[in-house]
Amino acid sequence: QVQLVESGGGLVQPGESLRLSCVSSKSILSYDIMGWYRQAPGNERELVATVPRGESATYADSVKGRFAVSRDIVKNTLYVQMNSLRPEDTAVYYCYARDSRTFRVYWGQGTQVTVSS
Repeated sequence: QVQLVESGGGLVQPGESLRLSCVSSKSILSYDIMGWYRQAPGNERELVATVPRGESATYADSVKGRFAVSRDIVKNTLYVQMNSLRPEDTAVYYCYARDSRTFRVYWGQGTQVTVSS
């Protein structure tokens, strides 16, 4: 059973930074796309960033220039560095990954990010 486990969420003040991690139970090379979504209370889940294998990440306009996704193949981990956080970034953040052979999409359990003064 493939698992994606997020961590790194928490409570921060506006302007501060957080780095979220998403550890995969299998090699991230087996995925053709990975990324992050978020969902705020009462809102639809929205795409934050997507990283196709071998390509650069693309970002939602709302986070462009503030968030940066990276991968560590050795650690089988996807990261998102979130800078200059705003209250509107408050949400549960989920990572996802799509298997390149089966096209099955896996989701993590989510990690809460709260930006508040």
